Amino acid sequence: MLVLARKADESIVIGDDIIIKVISIDKGVVKLGIDAPKHVSIVRNELLENVKELNIAACKVVKPDTISLLRKLLGR
Repeated sequence: MLVLARKADESIVIGDDIIIKVISIDKGVVKLGIDAPKHVSIVRNELLENVKELNIAACKVVKPDTISLLRKLLGR
């Protein structure tokens, strides 16, 4: 992991087309501006982790009746 120190209004560049700029720092909260092409997905890590946890939980809550129905539909 690369660790950089930046002040407000300073930026870093990733590749040729992604710029991350420190917009402000206030009471321990850093606001970042990210300029990237539209095809680049930008998601907060806590949201991504939450979706992963929900998907795992959803997979665990499968009723036996549902499995039987799926087997019938698949012809197994």
